[in-house]
Amino acid sequence: MKYAFYPGCSLEASSAAYARSIEAVCRALGIELVEVDDWNCCGATEYHSLHRLTAAAVIARNLALVDQQLTQLVAPCAACFLNLKKVDHQMADEPAWADKVNAALAAGGLHYQPGRVKVRHLVEVLHSDVGKEGIQARVKKSLAGLKVAPYYGCQIVRPFKDWDNPEYPMKLDELMSWVGAEVVPYPTKAACCGGHMTQISEAQAYELLRRLLQSAVDAGADVILCMCPMCQLNLDAYQSAVNSYFGTNYRMPILFFTQVLGLAFGLSLKELGFGSEIVAALPVLRQKVPAVLAAAKS
Repeated sequence: MKYAFYPGCSLEASSAAYARSIEAVCRALGIELVEVDDWNCCGATEYHSLHRLTAAAVIARNLALVDQQLTQLVAPCAACFLNLKKVDHQMADEPAWADKVNAALAAGGLHYQPGRVKVRHLVEVLHSDVGKEGIQARVKKSLAGLKVAPYYGCQIVRPFKDWDNPEYPMKLDELMSWVGAEVVPYPTKAACCGGHMTQISEAQAYELLRRLLQSAVDAGADVILCMCPMCQLNLDAYQSAVNSYFGTNYRMPILFFTQVLGLAFGLSLKELGFGSEIVAALPVLRQKVPAVLAAAKS
């Protein structure tokens, strides 16, 4: 299986563990990810509010750069995934708008035909293309004993509804159950983490994060699994600030789903980027799945 790959800015710095674990898991599954040559930032969420055409052209440039031999683009970040998919849909739905975007791209010698590239998130690829049998065939150590709260966030499942339920998505839940983990009911799994709200209103941002953390605690989760760099960063990096603000004592490890999936595949802790998280995960894993952790160290 071969896909174009748009890593996005976060995977080169704050979410390096996500990048490493994606590479390791995909290698183990025989998935080839071909990084888009000379890709640029997707503009995150703010750029659209400043200048729609410029923002769309910046995003469409990445689509235009996808190798002509490849028709599917994997984006592991929620904002990147949504931006790429949204611009492709807007260009397809509004031909006159597509002409304007392509006029901007023409300045760089590029052109994008709407619909040529299908934008997908890695969870969908693993769930739908690899499938249950393919995932389970790679499992070396069951994650039985580990309770996980899958967190999707708000952007990956909205506004598009073509790959999971936008209110109560289940594909990551099913993926983790295939490797033996106990998936706890997590009612806030598609709620917003606040994005960049910490830079605008700390009180509102911390409340959004508190709800997510408390929901996981109430469900009995050992860890929260993320599929977006911003969500992971907010829940991990600001957890101590939430504790200070509300007088709580959360100690919830926040990991990327690929890190935990890789443990079931028998991959090493180094390969999967463990140790870079702020709330340490290894003490919890050592307690809940000692055999899995021991195998990952070897």
